[in-house]
Amino acid sequence: MTTTFDRLLEPGRIGPVTTRNRMIKTGACTCFSHRDDVHMSEKAKAFYGALARGGVGLVIVESPIVDFPMAHRWKERYRIDEDRFVPGMTELVDTIHGYGCPTFLQFWHDGPWQSPLLPGPVMFEGPPIGASPVNILNAPNDFHRDVPRELTIPEIEDLVQKYVNAALRAQKAGFDGVDINAASSHLLHNFLSPFFNRREDAYGGTIEKRARLTTDIVREIKRLAGPDFAVIVLMNAVEVGNAVGLDDSKCLDYKQALQLAPLFEKAGADAIQVRNHWLGYHVGGFAPDYLFYPEAPVPIDRFPKEYNWRMQGPGANVNYTAGIKATVNIPVIMVGRMDPELGEKYLEEGKADFIAMTRRLQADPELPNKVAAGKLDDVTPCMGCGHCLDRMGLGASRTCRINAAFGTEEDYRLTKTPVRKKVVVVGGGPAGLEAARVAATRGHEVILIDKSRHLGGLMPLAALVKGSKPEDLPTMLDFYERQMKKLGVETKLGKPADVASIKALAPDVVIVATGGKLTVPDVPGVGGPNVVTAPQLHGRVKPFLNLVGPEVLDRLTRIWLPSVGKRVAVIGGGFQGLEVAEFLAKRGRKVTVLEPSAHVGEGVIDFRLGLLEDWFPRKGVDIITNAGDMKVTTQGVSYTSPDGKRTTVEADTVIPTAPVTPDTSLVTSLQGVVPEVYAIGDCREAGLMIDAIAAGWRVAKQI
Repeated sequence: MTTTFDRLLEPGRIGPVTTRNRMIKTGACTCFSHRDDVHMSEKAKAFYGALARGGVGLVIVESPIVDFPMAHRWKERYRIDEDRFVPGMTELVDTIHGYGCPTFLQFWHDGPWQSPLLPGPVMFEGPPIGASPVNILNAPNDFHRDVPRELTIPEIEDLVQKYVNAALRAQKAGFDGVDINAASSHLLHNFLSPFFNRREDAYGGTIEKRARLTTDIVREIKRLAGPDFAVIVLMNAVEVGNAVGLDDSKCLDYKQALQLAPLFEKAGADAIQVRNHWLGYHVGGFAPDYLFYPEAPVPIDRFPKEYNWRMQGPGANVNYTAGIKATVNIPVIMVGRMDPELGEKYLEEGKADFIAMTRRLQADPELPNKVAAGKLDDVTPCMGCGHCLDRMGLGASRTCRINAAFGTEEDYRLTKTPVRKKVVVVGGGPAGLEAARVAATRGHEVILIDKSRHLGGLMPLAALVKGSKPEDLPTMLDFYERQMKKLGVETKLGKPADVASIKALAPDVVIVATGGKLTVPDVPGVGGPNVVTAPQLHGRVKPFLNLVGPEVLDRLTRIWLPSVGKRVAVIGGGFQGLEVAEFLAKRGRKVTVLEPSAHVGEGVIDFRLGLLEDWFPRKGVDIITNAGDMKVTTQGVSYTSPDGKRTTVEADTVIPTAPVTPDTSLVTSLQGVVPEVYAIGDCREAGLMIDAIAAGWRVAKQI
């Protein structure tokens, strides 16, 4: 493992701009603003200020709306199509510059994306716009359902001017440069792509003509903004179509990308950022770990040969970036599930000039400072859980599972307490661990008690069911265990806590995070011999989890999975049921999910649900909704459909799933016994892991 980061930490140059180091925060969307705002939101200032203070070399701010209303599909984006929005942008620039960090503003245009993006409000009347009237119908996880209206040449020329005007406003606001997003499947890529662009005029046909919209934008920005204003172009190195049955030879291939990069350089671009795009799998292009969730959409032998699939996400674009770097004389930026160690490696090998990150910096904006200080063990790890992308098509403000500050208006820093207290935390799951970490960081004396001999609560079981990719729960647990030791948290494991034992510790504050109770849904027959309930499953698995850990057990269960037959009926289509279904399908079981309501996926991150719904049919997983009056029988599960028909799903094993229920017994008993008592996590209200960690953060921050 790399222990020094000489290349990653050295300053760099992008045109006229000197960066503090080679780490760049990308222009990924946070939805912390609104199209009606004329002042920058406190959420945005808190986050971008934390990034700048955290030591990143360059902050790229997410794209405002450059062409209102056609360029946006949700309301939670700032605007820059009129001068009245400049002061708000200046507020953000001043925040970032206040910490000595340069900043660029990204521009993208949603042009050809369907409208509405998902069921929800429509941002404009009429069809979307694009190079040509080309759509994709067999790609539910993409945004190209609608046939775009082909732009006229005067409209294209007007669009160039809108980009230029936006750049001049960004310059007036104080930005050091702009990042032109011609990647993903946004409007500029729509013109670059031979699949989407079927034009036969000055903006279609040859690669130079397809690039003209982007090169005109870059050239005019450089001409009018002057040499002291930098321009980055973000481009796709490849556009893959075979995952949705399209011929890759008709899409943008790597050879064409190698021709595009010099065209952008000739137009005046100061740097190139490289990623890839898969038609039908939008998220997998910019978050390459999710191209492999639940499994890769096509066999590996159908991947482009330059695509680095070996780590299932990290370093996916390394070969593309290195190849494009060889064609230009300007810096090239690598992106795609990068981390400091991998970034240093590729910089040393000369395969990139800068390393861009998103989710890791959202999980810990202080990552660059910690790398510089040699404190990698203190970096809060990104889990790859996808919460920061949840409800992405609905414009919902982003959140982070492990960084509860992300998405709030609060200062991300933890301040020292003026009065040191003895804090007893009962429960070593996510809520309790975060509460203990925050309280100890702030200077309190912390004692953590758990009845188990191992920290983590249900995290090891969740890690087994979820798998280690793309979510990495074992790494999160390792982080918390290190922090407990470093912060001096006294852990008392294998010791159940009661009122007497807690009172004997003479605490000033007690935080109860004992979790909820595993439950069984009220379905007739769930006590039958062919049923495996959640409490039973946990009881059977826990000794093996403690012995070998979730990663080893994950591999073993792919070979041998006792007590579960070949045909499995899962009762409940919430996140618990779908995760069980995914787990079993990956182990060769024929799975049927029965859900009493009209929809499955309660509690599942929306884009992950879409990927599951795409994958389940390919794995033979059947989903039955509106399954009424369910009963477990010796044959499986019988139910009544909305038309009154009674049907039996034959199954060797039935697994009923249900949310946990709160367990308030201890916190109730402690009322009036200790000066302060708080209940957090599932013991107070059943929720997700992100809710538990956020509750621990909030309570411990206020003590």
